[in-house]
Amino acid sequence: MQKNFKSVLALIFFLSFQNISFAQKKPNIIVILADDMGYSDLGCYGGEIPTPNLDKLAQNGLRLTSFYNGARCCPTRAALLTGIYSHQAGIGHMMEDKGVDHPAYRAQLNNNSVTIAEVMKDAGYFTAMTGKWHVGQPQGTVPWKRGFDRSLNAAAGGFYYGAGKGAKLFLDGEELANDSEKLPKEWYTTDLWTDFGLRFIDEGIAAKKPFLLYLAHNAPHFPLQAPQEDIDKFKGKYLKGYEKLRQERYEKQIRLGLIDPSWKLPPANPNIPKWETLSAADKEKYDHMMAIYAAVIYRLDKSVGDLVAGLKKRGVFDDTIIMFVSDNGGNAEPGIEGKFEGEKPGSAESAVFIGQGWAEAACTPFWAYKHHTHEGGISSPGIISWPAGIPASRNGKFEKQPAHITDIMATLVDIGGAKYPATYHGNTIQPLEGTSLKPLLSGKEINRKNPIFWEHEGNRAIRDGKWKLVAERPEEWQLYDIEKDRTELVDLAAKYPDVVKDLKTKYDDWFKRVGAEPYDRNFKWFYDYDKAKREAASLK
Repeated sequence: MQKNFKSVLALIFFLSFQNISFAQKKPNIIVILADDMGYSDLGCYGGEIPTPNLDKLAQNGLRLTSFYNGARCCPTRAALLTGIYSHQAGIGHMMEDKGVDHPAYRAQLNNNSVTIAEVMKDAGYFTAMTGKWHVGQPQGTVPWKRGFDRSLNAAAGGFYYGAGKGAKLFLDGEELANDSEKLPKEWYTTDLWTDFGLRFIDEGIAAKKPFLLYLAHNAPHFPLQAPQEDIDKFKGKYLKGYEKLRQERYEKQIRLGLIDPSWKLPPANPNIPKWETLSAADKEKYDHMMAIYAAVIYRLDKSVGDLVAGLKKRGVFDDTIIMFVSDNGGNAEPGIEGKFEGEKPGSAESAVFIGQGWAEAACTPFWAYKHHTHEGGISSPGIISWPAGIPASRNGKFEKQPAHITDIMATLVDIGGAKYPATYHGNTIQPLEGTSLKPLLSGKEINRKNPIFWEHEGNRAIRDGKWKLVAERPEEWQLYDIEKDRTELVDLAAKYPDVVKDLKTKYDDWFKRVGAEPYDRNFKWFYDYDKAKREAASLK
């Protein structure tokens, strides 16, 4: 009897230990960053472009309705990689080094920051990255020296094909010829990043380690290029024009439940010519531009499907958390007309930018675009998939709690059982600014203690709870109740001067703390805000 009792106890202990081991198993992690994708470009965020693979991740996971980026590519990448604001990491603007007297503007990640790879590697992860780096490679800050075990990267992007202008790839630091035998023939970056991502995942699995893959796409950033057969799928579908497309996306967002029906669609940018005033030739040109853009996103979604299929084939999909975001809102550079250069638009020798009309549709239902701190410039799709970590009852849910690009590091530290260091390789490390998003996976409140801040090219904002204080460089501060008025149509600054004063004080303290400096260069203003705001007043 006693022997049987001991055997039962041993079995209970063994099973308990197995359950504890399972509960403590570190999940695999994939962070996917799109480049210049607007808030409404995915089907599950209101778009018409077929994105079935990302839509499925959202349907079987979570969609964040208020995920925020850093308004521009380099600052967002710096904040994602380090969990602190880009100024603190040394990339307060872009890739111009202002010198030692301007530590927030050194054009590379500094040594008082740590990357997600450095932190997660110390927690036992196999770390890899593929794609666009853009946080200081010309200055010597490279993925293979910042914690990534394996990497295939471009210093800054700007191409899709090996024949593209400036195309240059690095495999673990080795510069590759574009026709290297180490690369597939006639490669296309969107597919290439995923291909090598899966190769690196195989190495992590072979090493019997959980893996971290940072997959940083250059899609859908200009110069927009895609296979002709994909472009042909969309030609002619955008002859309806950007105004109608924007309205259709807005209506779909309401049907989906993504946005509150009380949030009215802001007036179109008065700088953009009405579609009906364009010539037939211009309409055809703009249709072709948008067809190429749609093809690039379609191909990006296909690559996500290939990634998911690869994870399932390897039996690791359920235990892998996938986070998908974009680095800024839709891109209105270089202006109203965009670019449409090359004998065969969409090919490796061409350069296509979609222009302001389509960028405005990409950012539906918000004001402004990339560069700016109104919602159109800083709002991203935010999808989280993790079959083993998100309760099935949460699948397909919209999560309204605001989240920020700095939260990714804090979240990975939390779910991966890592420790964010106070010192690293003899350097003092700045404290985390982000907040773990792990609680929201199960429907709980996240523990955000501080407001979220933005500064880029003098465009500035702070969000604290329901309040958002925002001003583009030429503007006075405006105050919005972002829960009731996410499309920023009703300025409450005059009604609540004490709220403005409080938020402005917090912003000024943050601005000084992170080492930000006034922007002193010529400013590219994409909106006739005075006229647009007068039109907006008629909607109230």
